Amino acid sequence: MSPKSTALVVGGGIGGLGSAALLGKRGFEVTVLEKNALLGGRANYFEADGFRFDMGPSWYLMPDVFEHFFALLGERVEDHLDLQRLDPSYRIAFRGTDLEVDMFSDLDRDVETFERLEPGSGQALRTYLDSSAEQYAIAIDQFMYRNHDSFFDFIDRKTAVQGRQLHVFENMHKYISRSFSTDTVQKILEYQLVFLGSSPYNTPALYNIMSHIDFNMGVFFPRGGIYSIIQALEAIGTKHGVTYRTGAPVAQILSDGGKATGVRLESGEVLHADLVISNADMAHTETELLEKQDRTYSARYWSKKTLAPSAFILYLGLKGRVPSLTHHNLAFGQDWKRSFGQIFDSPAWPDDPSYYVCAPSRTDESTAPEDHENLFVLVPVAPGLPMSDADIATYRRRTLDLLAADFDVPDLESRIVFERTYTSRDFSADYNAYGGSALGLAHTMKQTAFRPNNISKRLSNLYYVGASTNPGIGMPICLISAELAYKRIIGDTSSGPLPV
Repeated sequence: MSPKSTALVVGGGIGGLGSAALLGKRGFEVTVLEKNALLGGRANYFEADGFRFDMGPSWYLMPDVFEHFFALLGERVEDHLDLQRLDPSYRIAFRGTDLEVDMFSDLDRDVETFERLEPGSGQALRTYLDSSAEQYAIAIDQFMYRNHDSFFDFIDRKTAVQGRQLHVFENMHKYISRSFSTDTVQKILEYQLVFLGSSPYNTPALYNIMSHIDFNMGVFFPRGGIYSIIQALEAIGTKHGVTYRTGAPVAQILSDGGKATGVRLESGEVLHADLVISNADMAHTETELLEKQDRTYSARYWSKKTLAPSAFILYLGLKGRVPSLTHHNLAFGQDWKRSFGQIFDSPAWPDDPSYYVCAPSRTDESTAPEDHENLFVLVPVAPGLPMSDADIATYRRRTLDLLAADFDVPDLESRIVFERTYTSRDFSADYNAYGGSALGLAHTMKQTAFRPNNISKRLSNLYYVGASTNPGIGMPICLISAELAYKRIIGDTSSGPLPV
């Protein structure tokens, strides 16, 4: 009996865990090496004073992708996750007005809301979402689950025709403005781009598919929190023989004769393998873990890339309930374009920020002590923004003042019984995040079509998964990246999802 092929996965984020489970099921002997004490990467969590906080991702979207991925592993999502569809999906407060709206991912109800905000926009929303659904199907079938090695992979007859239907050369704001005229409605259809770490003014209009994901597919929450997804992938991997080592930071990816041969840990321990998959931040992998001759991308290459925003985060435990909040809440500033400019064009602390509040205890009371509320408050800020302790203290005060006013949270400061701040400095320290980005590379026009590839040009058996390679940012998208790397390894060149 021949020995099993061996694989090392550097980094235990969702893409790395997905890759490990797929290879384990295939029969590989797989070891996941994670620098932190817990698996999960940015999808981490912590507990304190009776509160349980998901630290990063908090939206469960694209349930079809999760269902497909679990099916690839011979599993059912419902056997691992207790999903609840949120009702409403989210609440939006518009600063400078008395307007507050709830969106339900229920087309009839959402059409009524749009009609109130912009007469005539209800039918426009139906038409827009029909097109968005069609474009989502094209993206899934021809682009998202397909490995691309050159520009010519995009220009065969079928993909060229379908690619034009995706409006890849038009930005989202211009595309939305053709169908919707009011600032209010445009913002509702553009906010999803924050999930992609991008601005509506430089993101290709193909990402109108996010509206299909939002309005047509619904927003869900797994009871126990987002970290339950990580625990499910770990359990499935364990079932297939995957070994997990936490507290095991990698210092170097080793090579010999143009092949990756294993890794050296910071402890000095050397591990050998037939192939290596890096789920670590890709810029970190290329500039820190590989010798210069083994790098596909130089430090100069990364310095020219547009990063997704970082985040100023407050984890708050409050005494008493906050009925003015639902599970997901968004506050929109008045000058949308200026706010995006302060993130992408002229980095500065946003003076009229849009921000997000997750209150999971509104859905799952186990995330907070009785008669308390668990809040995750996230303000997108420019990556690499200089920040002193004084800056952080000042912006904390600014954020709390806005939260209290935008969502009518009385006596906010006096009700805080637990507080933790998390900034770009933490993203860099905890996840080796280039520039302190919370997400990776932004989905700009150029970086959507030409993201760093998921296979090394220098080492024949080194692969990449995660948010900075194809197809991009987000938990379900990182699962697709795991499937794409797996396709590389098994020699599958198909364009759509693998059959289950």
